[in-house]
Amino acid sequence: MEPEMGMTAESAGPAFWPAPPLELDELDIPQPLITDIVLRRLRLDGAVSLGGLRRLLKLPARVVESVCRQLQQQQLAEIRGMAGADYVFALTNAGRQLALDRHHVCQYAGPLPVSLFAYTTVVREQKSRITLNRRKIAEAFSDLVLNQRFLDRLGPALLAQKSLFLFGPTGNGKTSIAERIGRVYEDAILIPYAVEVDSQIIVLFDPVIHRPLESQPENLDPRYVLCSRPSLMTGGELTLELLELRMDPISKIYAAPIQMKANNGVLVIDDFGRQATSPHNLLNRWILPLDRRIDYLSLSYGVKFQIPFELMVVFSTNIEPSTLADEAFLRRMPNKVYVGPPTELEFLEIFLKNAAQRELTFDPEIPRLLAGLCTTQGHRKPNACHAADICDILLRIEEYEETPPHITAPDLTRAVELYFAEAAQGADSP
Repeated sequence: MEPEMGMTAESAGPAFWPAPPLELDELDIPQPLITDIVLRRLRLDGAVSLGGLRRLLKLPARVVESVCRQLQQQQLAEIRGMAGADYVFALTNAGRQLALDRHHVCQYAGPLPVSLFAYTTVVREQKSRITLNRRKIAEAFSDLVLNQRFLDRLGPALLAQKSLFLFGPTGNGKTSIAERIGRVYEDAILIPYAVEVDSQIIVLFDPVIHRPLESQPENLDPRYVLCSRPSLMTGGELTLELLELRMDPISKIYAAPIQMKANNGVLVIDDFGRQATSPHNLLNRWILPLDRRIDYLSLSYGVKFQIPFELMVVFSTNIEPSTLADEAFLRRMPNKVYVGPPTELEFLEIFLKNAAQRELTFDPEIPRLLAGLCTTQGHRKPNACHAADICDILLRIEEYEETPPHITAPDLTRAVELYFAEAAQGADSP
């Protein structure tokens, strides 16, 4: 779990701040569930100190001690010794049998969850309220070559914090732009490790998606992690199943759907329209959440419940939005930003930036020659991706020829022939 650098708990903490629970009933989840998790943890680890349980279950010392004392009174656990000044607890025979029985019901033995009410509250309190102007948006996208006219269209769309379409011909940076939208956020949010619904466990915190701050505060309910706002991208692998709760049939633990993991952040659906599931079905699934900012999920045995839908969904596609969605859906997506091919000057700037990143030197005429070759050999106006892709091919050519990384006109022609199918066919003609 890699901590997020740059922000600290003091500088970026949210206004809503759940304090550490002092008593068992302040956990706001069923006490039998708490007992089950502690029993399973003790069964897995054998003998564990109170401090160890506190770290594993993310509970304050006073609450851990209270649970263990109750287990001791019920003759389910006993003190096995000391670890420094700390008591070491282990299960009795009766405790091991009960833990095994509870293991068959559910195998979860991690950080204690928060209640659905607490989760809903924290998400609602953390709705994004960004400040954005020309200077800030230019900083957020400074590593891309984007003209001010485009940024002036994108800026108000991001300020609205409503979902949007990024559309336009392939290869002009829609994915790169979508990946960087999360940079406009300057604050941190609280994400619980897990959520309890009807005594079932939904694992929410995902170390691949959620980036904890470098320092975590001490005056916080330890069942939460202070993180940067999440930014999650999915593409052709997106199916309707990923938008629902998924229960592991062996562990009986639920995994949160992607929109729940992306709450209070950004969810990018890349290459929209290329998924195995039809765009119509996916868009129908999104209509209610986008309109009312709520979503409904179901447990495996039919219990349905409501969760907040406080995220920005970005649909990135090279298909015209009107062919993907009807008017009723597009009305719920008021922001549509076109991402077109670069101008000639922008294409040259993209090439210079990519050549510098790869430490490629070149003759003075090379940048404009590349633009011309893309037009004549590729039979199209250059896209933004052409410069980076051809620079990569040039690096491989120089490596193959065992020559310094310097671009010459013959090498550039050779790279273009490798890149464009039309040029490759012409190169092999007699």
